[in-house]
Amino acid sequence: MPIVLASASPRRAELLRAAGIDFEVIAAHIDETAHPHEAPDAYVRRIAEEKGRAVALRVGDRIVLAADTTVVVDEMMLAKPEDDADATRMLRMLSGRTHEVLTAVSVWHGKQMFTEIERTDVEFAPLSEFEIDWYVATGEPRDKAGAYAIQGYASRFVTRIDGSYSNVVGLPVALVYDILKGLTTL
Repeated sequence: MPIVLASASPRRAELLRAAGIDFEVIAAHIDETAHPHEAPDAYVRRIAEEKGRAVALRVGDRIVLAADTTVVVDEMMLAKPEDDADATRMLRMLSGRTHEVLTAVSVWHGKQMFTEIERTDVEFAPLSEFEIDWYVATGEPRDKAGAYAIQGYASRFVTRIDGSYSNVVGLPVALVYDILKGLTTL
């Protein structure tokens, strides 16, 4: 029986498909607002667990996979940009610097829940205002944490990555596989 992916993210679905993991999508609809002074680790953990719980309550004893990703620079979380001006602001913050991508993975099976956090450091080259304006105009930053897609046009800005590439895309596949193989035979 396929696992349940508690996410409408096309990137997460693509990553699972590429890894040969059988799944079906049942999106979780929860409030993803950060609490005041909530640390990035605590935020992604809470959101992933809430997504997983919301779907697990609907599917009984099936295995449910939920995740949440954020970009962190200067101890500030960069979620999905609200508009193009917000995307521009975020890209200026990332320009010429190293930032951290955090993804919490929460797997539910019956009454058991496993949650782990993957961390990846990503370094951006210095970006000119022209490059930022061009990239924002492509529309690619609009629905991405930190306003960029490492697997897209923004790959040209990445000078170094330390950790899981798939984590930066939105789902640390090796971590997911390790958790799942402890629960079932894939």
